[in-house]
Amino acid sequence: MTLSRIDRFHPAGIIELYNRLGSATAVIEHRNNITDAIPDASRYLVDGLHNIDSQQQRAEAELDYDIRHDITPIVMSDVRYPQRMKQCSDAPLVLYFMGNADLNARHAINIVGTRRCTNYGRDIIRDFVKDLRELCPDVLIFSGLAYGVDICAHRAALENGFETVGVLAHGLDTIYPRPHRDTAVAMLSQGGLLTEYMTHTEPFAKNFVQRNRIVAGCSDATILIESAAKGGGLITCSIARSYDRDVYAFPGPVGAQYSEGCNNLIRDNGAALITSAADFVKAMRWDDDERLRKAQQQGIQRELFPEMTEEAKTIVHALADTNDQQLNALTAATGIAINRLSALLFELELKGVIKPLAGGTYHLIK
Repeated sequence: MTLSRIDRFHPAGIIELYNRLGSATAVIEHRNNITDAIPDASRYLVDGLHNIDSQQQRAEAELDYDIRHDITPIVMSDVRYPQRMKQCSDAPLVLYFMGNADLNARHAINIVGTRRCTNYGRDIIRDFVKDLRELCPDVLIFSGLAYGVDICAHRAALENGFETVGVLAHGLDTIYPRPHRDTAVAMLSQGGLLTEYMTHTEPFAKNFVQRNRIVAGCSDATILIESAAKGGGLITCSIARSYDRDVYAFPGPVGAQYSEGCNNLIRDNGAALITSAADFVKAMRWDDDERLRKAQQQGIQRELFPEMTEEAKTIVHALADTNDQQLNALTAATGIAINRLSALLFELELKGVIKPLAGGTYHLIK
């Protein structure tokens, strides 16, 4: 928590330092000779580590507040940390979370767009989320709790039984915008609220752009509903592409102000065109889940000598060492990216090698 305040505007430098030395404790212990680890460390970073006392006091005060208000600081080494975000070079060292969602759900998307959502956009969100519930019910939906598309996405998720997480551009001691407070409270028991900012951090304009990278980084795919020619949703799409994540957009009427950004993005191959939840699920190949359900209904017989790739064998060996592991723990144990890991677990499940248990846990059938 202390380190996260040292180089807040260039988190990649802190992440590199953290990864090279192996822990936050090691960084603190070597704060006076940090250039031995990173010779090209910025002067801002070096000076910040030399003058760390005030930041450490702030971190101690934050931890005390968090404990008293049910806020969970999730550090990068914690298995609860969103593993999709961890793969990104500018991932925050610490995230602050309130809620009950598994941030490493099997499927995770974000729905973003304009703050001036039209009736057309609201209809798309309502139908998309409703149909997605039928096609792929185990999806965690991220957005930014802002006006327009964001809040419509959160409310549609709540209405259809999805867990949904709002990523905030400020601390968890307040809600912005205030009219969304009731929705935010409902999300605490059906998803949650997530931020990289300590309490008493105001929602400054620059924070919203920083926030967008977490929205993108925690997700398998970004879905743009409506956007003007410029806007925060387009920034999130750009960040998602830089993370090598899938980006989709709903087209709109030619000449419509809040469809211009979507149409341009599709035209320039910055997003794949979708017109329904069925399009999206097929594009993501999540429709394989239906094949799995049918196989389960018919009864899956385990192959006596199933053929497995080396990656699949790594998963089996990890479960043989410690059975009944959750997805995020398996990611840490195998070093396999979470989206790839989900696909491999699915294949092993079809072969009857493993079976899913309650709470997102996987069991090796011995």
